[in-house]
Amino acid sequence: MVEFKLVLGLKNGKSVQRVLKEPEANSLLGMKIGDKVSGDKIGLAGYELEISGGSDYCGFPMRKDLSGTGRKKVMITRGVGMREKGKGLRKRKTMTGNTIHARISQINLKVLKEGKAKLVEESSEEKEKPEEKPKKEATKKEEKPKEEKKEVKK
Repeated sequence: MVEFKLVLGLKNGKSVQRVLKEPEANSLLGMKIGDKVSGDKIGLAGYELEISGGSDYCGFPMRKDLSGTGRKKVMITRGVGMREKGKGLRKRKTMTGNTIHARISQINLKVLKEGKAKLVEESSEEKEKPEEKPKKEATKKEEKPKEEKKEVKK
């Protein structure tokens, strides 16, 4: 059974997660990073999406410049899967290819064009959040001048 976790990146910087089950999930099989997807295929009428990445069932990230579906150990200097730690640093990392297959668990999608239906209801979010009270300014305690130690001469 094919099931994907979709992470939809919205234009306002927020993201929404959805689970995509068997009949709609089959439409994404064989697509690559960078491909455009119609929202009608995955149950989001009117939306235009772009595949921006993902990870397989073990958590290895997909990389755009690796063709195929299998995992490969790649020598990388920067980009997906590599944190910049220093100039000239190269590391061999295991990555998954850029093609979506049955063993992919998460797919990251970028929203290019929004449809009529909202993915996030903003009014319900605002109601759920408790109102934050402004923090009181921390009052500094008045420091007493330190008493000088008197030396006792013997």
